[in-house]
Amino acid sequence: MNLERLRKRVRQYIDQQQYQSALFWADKVASLSHEEPQDIYWLAQCLYLTAQYHRAAHALRSRKLDKLYEACRYLAARCHYAAKEHQQALDILDMEEPINKRLFEKYLKDESGLKDSTTDWEMSQSSIKSSICLLRGKIYDALDNRTLATYSYKEALKLDVYCFEAFDLLTSHHMLTAQEEKELLESLPLSRQCTEEEQELLHFLFENKLKKYNKPSETLIPESVDGLQENLDVVVSLAERHYYNCDFKMCYKLTSVVTEKDPFHANCLPVHIGTLVELNKANELFYLSHKLVDLYPNNPVSWFAVGCYYLMVGHKNEHARRYL
Repeated sequence: MNLERLRKRVRQYIDQQQYQSALFWADKVASLSHEEPQDIYWLAQCLYLTAQYHRAAHALRSRKLDKLYEACRYLAARCHYAAKEHQQALDILDMEEPINKRLFEKYLKDESGLKDSTTDWEMSQSSIKSSICLLRGKIYDALDNRTLATYSYKEALKLDVYCFEAFDLLTSHHMLTAQEEKELLESLPLSRQCTEEEQELLHFLFENKLKKYNKPSETLIPESVDGLQENLDVVVSLAERHYYNCDFKMCYKLTSVVTEKDPFHANCLPVHIGTLVELNKANELFYLSHKLVDLYPNNPVSWFAVGCYYLMVGHKNEHARRYL
């Protein structure tokens, strides 16, 4: 039996978002390989993707894989986090580092001819450690421990400078002062993890996001990353600077360009809604809020738009308080 073909089929179904098919074949591959660690890991991944969080965690922990592999420890903790069992997730992350795997993996290779597990699972140790720090930060956030959450996000970003989610959580949740943001950007090991061109790219993108309270100016794009001037995230950052400097007409012009190309751009919507309020565009906000509630009823920004509309019309302040 050629298990590699079936393993590729599992990944293929995951890529196609056919998670039930992926789970079916991951389960069969795990049995056919006599429960090789990599196959149990992918079985747990499929269980996670089908929201069977406790089954996924059990698949890993009952076989002690969370004590042997960083990737399994991370996935087991992520399962408990997804189930809102934050302390249990933290306990898994904070247990002792997985035992030295060299002898264990040498034994596995001698016994069954396995390749190196890290290569099989297509994850570097630094990216897994970064993911663990990011998850730890989210857990501390959920437990209202902002100090440790901030520290964890910073560690995640230093381990993987491409980890935008850690950077975004630090900045969008206002976890750092302006000076601390500047120091963080300067402390990132860009030269060790990036090519020279990518260093310029990351520095530009991160610095651009940090300048939301600065006076608006023409966006200077490095030659190596020419083409980003029309990137919607970059345009939204410029719109934010106009918004916080009270140039609402220019902000509206920019956010309108963004919403025309991408009507539900997540970063643009709060700024666009705020601008509609400042410019007293009640009708436009009315239609936008209704569309958002219809399409994204579980997204807070939808109800933020509704609350802003009621605040604008004035005579329904009780409704505004309810939604805001």
